[in-house]
Amino acid sequence: MTDSAPFRIAINGYGRIGQCVLRALYESDFRDHLQVVAINELSDIDTIAHLTRYDSTHGRFFGSLAVEGQSLIINGDPVRVLRQADPADLPWEELGIDLVLECSGAYSDTATARRHLQAGAKRLLFSQPAEPDVDRTVVYGINDTSLTESDRIVSAGSCTTNCLVPVISALDKAFGVEQGSTTTIHAAMNDQPVIDAYHHQDLRLTRSALHNVVPVDTGLARGVERLLPHMKGRFSSVALRIPTMNVSAIDMVFNVRQSTDIAAVNRVLQQAASGPLKGILGYTNELLASSDFNHDAHSGVVDGGQTRVTQGTMVKVLCWFDNEWGFASRMLDVSRSWLQRVK
Repeated sequence: MTDSAPFRIAINGYGRIGQCVLRALYESDFRDHLQVVAINELSDIDTIAHLTRYDSTHGRFFGSLAVEGQSLIINGDPVRVLRQADPADLPWEELGIDLVLECSGAYSDTATARRHLQAGAKRLLFSQPAEPDVDRTVVYGINDTSLTESDRIVSAGSCTTNCLVPVISALDKAFGVEQGSTTTIHAAMNDQPVIDAYHHQDLRLTRSALHNVVPVDTGLARGVERLLPHMKGRFSSVALRIPTMNVSAIDMVFNVRQSTDIAAVNRVLQQAASGPLKGILGYTNELLASSDFNHDAHSGVVDGGQTRVTQGTMVKVLCWFDNEWGFASRMLDVSRSWLQRVK
């Protein structure tokens, strides 16, 4: 590969994150570095094309899109559409795939991920936390510089770890975080039914997403420990699903060693958002609601007006995040950061 040729990307699983990754790539300046050349999705190509053109959350696709045989032609770029259930049957070697973005959510183990490598892909990036034995779990802006050429299977974490970990990191450096507790207030997802129906072994997930606030299991505390090992055993997390289509929030409570106040906490977060975490962490004092963050590419945006401090050492922060677009944007950041280390 020459220095000027973009890396060749395949998207495996074309659901919410897969679709947003493709759209975000075409709305970014990354196309000189990354080119989607294939999508593997069991749906038919006409449905895939339709769901790319029209999106209830993010609007119409701004570019041109046509179907030619078994390829999408997106802004003139051919994207081959495949329908293979077994990764081992995919033509990744023939297509020269540098990186598979594993967005199906169907598995999280390295054994299945390796089937993509056996099919000829050079590397794979999970769009979920995956199993602990992946080569590396990365939150962009925190530990992406640890990526190496020898890494083959990497996880980009989750939308929630990408929102939470930058805030913990900034506050820990400034005040020393002793422990914390988080409540994720998450938009509805496709593992919930529209009306009450048998849908899942978790009986709460059999209840209507349109009518209920639903508590769900979350591994966010484990994700924090994986990315910030010195925080092991210091965090607990719960999560609620709410009847909105997109944009979520994390209500974070931290106990800190160094006494502080609201102004100092907000100053640290604002400086992080305008400095080392620019483009990753956002900050606002505007009086906004969740829909104002739809299509926002930040991993999270601190709502400065909601910061609270109790007796100097208990800090409460609210952080908004577009759980689709923000995370898809980080998938692209990690992809470029990782592949640029490849010689």
